[in-house]
Amino acid sequence: MTRDQWIEAFASELGQTPPSADEVDAILKLAAMAAHASERTAAPIAAWLTGASDKSLSEAIDLAERITAAG
Repeated sequence: MTRDQWIEAFASELGQTPPSADEVDAILKLAAMAAHASERTAAPIAAWLTGASDKSLSEAIDLAERITAAG
């Protein structure tokens, strides 16, 4: 099973639409910033926090860039 197949199946089970290719790129960009600016485990937690917030992926990336630059 590919990543995209797994994500599609998981999204379906959650009753959600899978992310678009652009959204996947943004999610991976956010995860990379979190993982490289601190510990790798920050990546999935940053993604979860974004999903649980009212912020868009673009806003979350901007925040992550600010935090990374300040660190």
